[in-house]
Amino acid sequence: MQKLIYSILYDFSYPTLFLLSFGYFLFLYFGIAPLFLFCCRLLERKKLLHKIEHKEIKSSQIQFEIKHSLLSIVVFGFSIIPIVYLIRIDLISLLPNTIFNIISGVVILTLWNEIHFYGVHRLMHSRFFMKRVHYIHHRSKTPTVYSVYSFHWLEALLLSTVPLTIAPFIPFSIIAIFIYPLTSILLNYAGHCNYRFGHGKGNSWRLFGTWHNQHHGKARKNYGFALNFMDKLFQKHKS
Repeated sequence: MQKLIYSILYDFSYPTLFLLSFGYFLFLYFGIAPLFLFCCRLLERKKLLHKIEHKEIKSSQIQFEIKHSLLSIVVFGFSIIPIVYLIRIDLISLLPNTIFNIISGVVILTLWNEIHFYGVHRLMHSRFFMKRVHYIHHRSKTPTVYSVYSFHWLEALLLSTVPLTIAPFIPFSIIAIFIYPLTSILLNYAGHCNYRFGHGKGNSWRLFGTWHNQHHGKARKNYGFALNFMDKLFQKHKS
């Protein structure tokens, strides 16, 4: 396994790396989205999840989301190339792939994503970017699991730089970097699936799914990704 990882990092061509990355993000989107939605509906029937918005989602919205998500996946596919290049010229150092390094790496990347996403998202809500770039994501007034990657290509490019903007300064296990997109998209599905835990009443049930779902409907407040601490820090939180 270790030999294969280092062969990928140091021997594979950049076009091959792109294809591997592109295929990985395709799987995360088309492979996990329907499974996540199936689980949500199953838990809803067991009254463990509560649907937030009961509006009917038109097929045209899903088609729009998938179309733009495919473009984002192409952009995400390129995200591995600068990381591997910096590894190859020793500007990114890698930690051994121990359980501790993998778990701690995923945790740090997830926390950094909260900060990174908040900064990018606030920028996207400036007048210039909202009219020309971020409007695509907000076409999904009621989000779905298929809206998680529904971005303008420029927004997708900015959002794809989470590992790139921290890995040169903090060493990670390469497996942590590889697992991070899976963690990220699971949180993303939770924030776009239009469900929340419990009966949906009271602040105790208002977990991350509610925050971002409300943001889609109102296009203001709740700019954070999943944990919402950046909104609370900058007082941009609305329950």
